[in-house]
Amino acid sequence: MPINRNMVYSMTSRIPEGRIATYGQIAKLIGFPRHARQIGFALSTLKNGSSVPWHRVINAKGKISPRGLEGCDDYQRLLLEEEGVIFDVNDCISLKQFQWKPDLLEFSNGK
Repeated sequence: MPINRNMVYSMTSRIPEGRIATYGQIAKLIGFPRHARQIGFALSTLKNGSSVPWHRVINAKGKISPRGLEGCDDYQRLLLEEEGVIFDVNDCISLKQFQWKPDLLEFSNGK
């Protein structure tokens, strides 16, 4: 069963400013554990100017996943830094410090 992109966009839109989530985390939260690549694909289909904060989703290593478009990775980093997210000397974000930890009760109540 393919992932519903609207579910991906809705969950991604819940990530607060200054926090990040991993592709795998989003997949798990929408009920598709182990489908991180499909999350990345869904986010890659967003239209320019979308209000979905795609830039807050990174890989499990705490890094921005490389894209084919020149400058896109730099733009994602800039957006994250503007929100106060800090990169270390290896271009990694501390998951311990910046990863979004949603209240799972919020999801179990159907919100």
